[in-house]
Amino acid sequence: MRIRMKTVLLSFIAILLLLVVVGISLVGWQIVLGPSARATTAEKFEPTEARLSRGKYLAEGPAHCFFCHTEHDLSTEEGPIIQAKKGSGWQMPIPDLNNISARNITSDPETGLGNWTDDEIARAIREGVSRDGSALFPLMPYMAFAKMDDEDVKSIVVYLRTIPPVKNTVAKRALPGPLEYLVKTMPKPITTPQPSHAASTPVERGEYIATMATCSGCHTPAKEGQRLEGMDFAGGEPFESPVGEPKKLVSMNITPDPSGIAHYDEAMFIQTLRTGRLPGRMLSHIMPFEFFRNMTDDDLRDLFAYLKTLTPVKHRISNTDPPTLCPLCNREHGLGELNVKK
Repeated sequence: MRIRMKTVLLSFIAILLLLVVVGISLVGWQIVLGPSARATTAEKFEPTEARLSRGKYLAEGPAHCFFCHTEHDLSTEEGPIIQAKKGSGWQMPIPDLNNISARNITSDPETGLGNWTDDEIARAIREGVSRDGSALFPLMPYMAFAKMDDEDVKSIVVYLRTIPPVKNTVAKRALPGPLEYLVKTMPKPITTPQPSHAASTPVERGEYIATMATCSGCHTPAKEGQRLEGMDFAGGEPFESPVGEPKKLVSMNITPDPSGIAHYDEAMFIQTLRTGRLPGRMLSHIMPFEFFRNMTDDDLRDLFAYLKTLTPVKHRISNTDPPTLCPLCNREHGLGELNVKK
């Protein structure tokens, strides 16, 4: 009897271990071993004037780095960044995830990037792996920045090196257990050169800008981190703004459907991104037009040209009408009841 019980117990343990191994294999061994990461090099990115200018333009414009990496003055409706703390990190006021901090990216050697190598910074930007080998939380849009070409990421690094040091230690990340493990599976190493992006047409150039500006990340509704099929750029992703009204809102439809931006012309689009204002109303300041207004007219034209090529999606959205359940994005928002699921 004892031998049988021992055999049963050992069999149970073996099955349990097998299930654990299978489960880890399905999710990814990164949850145990840490994120996939390439070894960084000692390459020093040459700080040319061209790179400095391009890096400043990208960081202060489409990539809007300091929108997340700088504390905002939430005492005003506009919620501008605090210039004296530029790049020094910010514990962002995100409901249910108020333990996520954008890191200090100033040149401070103790709390910022001062002791990081150039390639360590580039790896963090495009591959989501920190200097210590840990995975960054994907609120840092490294999966979009992964499409950034080598010269542009080097230019951003060169510019970040010029940001004055600000000593500021941000709170350590404290995610719920399962989420902390899943984050480890997300980084993907870039092991081949990333040449300059296609730029022969306005649409090609606009797609690159849209990717760097992470337009899809905000304007595509998702469920449990997975984008809803057929809803690209169609709006409906919920946000809670720490400034202005309304506090709870959803992103708007920016496809070329009549319920989206079909009524926009190029001039109206540029004016909206420059001012954050539509006729009769102001956009929410959770939209980083504080940085998008720094983009050139040419880039804004190209971005508009790209958005006009998107598949139109009929998704009526309002942040001023009473919220009702929308069958398309499964969220409650203004005009939700007017949408029909095909």
